[in-house]
Amino acid sequence: MARFERKAIVDRLQQMKRDRIPIIGGGAGTGLSAKCEEQGGIDLIVIYNSGRYRMAGRGSLSGLMAYGNANDVVVEMAREILPVVKNTPVLAGVNGTDPFCIFDQFLAQLKDLGFAGVQNFPTVGLIDGTFRANLEETGMSYGLEVDMIAAAHDLDMLTTPYVFCEDDAVAMAKAGADIIVCHLGLTTGGSIGAETSLKLEDCPAMVDAWAEAALKVNKDAIVLVHGGPVSSPDDASFVLNRTTNCHGFYGASSMERLPTEQALTEQTRKFKAVTF
Repeated sequence: MARFERKAIVDRLQQMKRDRIPIIGGGAGTGLSAKCEEQGGIDLIVIYNSGRYRMAGRGSLSGLMAYGNANDVVVEMAREILPVVKNTPVLAGVNGTDPFCIFDQFLAQLKDLGFAGVQNFPTVGLIDGTFRANLEETGMSYGLEVDMIAAAHDLDMLTTPYVFCEDDAVAMAKAGADIIVCHLGLTTGGSIGAETSLKLEDCPAMVDAWAEAALKVNKDAIVLVHGGPVSSPDDASFVLNRTTNCHGFYGASSMERLPTEQALTEQTRKFKAVTF
């Protein structure tokens, strides 16, 4: 298993940004997913609890529910995924609001295991309304996720946080985030994808607004788009070619769940069509 230094990763991605080569990251819920993504040439792999749940046939929002300790799950997944990834940086999704986690120790443990960096997942950024307000009021805030990203940055780990508005983008950029991932909501499509979502044509302007907010803090910030109606290569192309400051795409369900659903379903149909 290769070890990756943050500076080397950032230098490579910044060169891709200058050369106008889209940066592609992807979530992996299994070792096979990670191997296939690496064979496909992916630039970054991220693993977190929702990857395990979606590849078990459950919706990705399972990762926000009390179905397991998210930080323990990502360590369990590391044993399956890290040994089979040879040449690609792997990042860990960290639940930054976990009140029972000693983050200095945990982040150091992740780095020692071989993770190149972190992302804030599960994230309260996906929660809105009164429930979100109550979380913020009772010490389980998005601000704790910002603090976690800052702590990881201080450990010289790559940081690629999800943001959900301009204010989030500013806060994460100030925390030292290397990559700002504009999260547009639960990915649509497939058997367990969302149906309620933004319209694809509204996404480029939103991404550019969040990107501009981050770039005012850090002119070198890298910006990726993720989720919502951006669920296929054509969708990603639509956004990348209609934004000023979006440098790539990060897929999770769109990178492993949707292709798996489609390929397995079609292959099964072909086998069922075999006749004597």
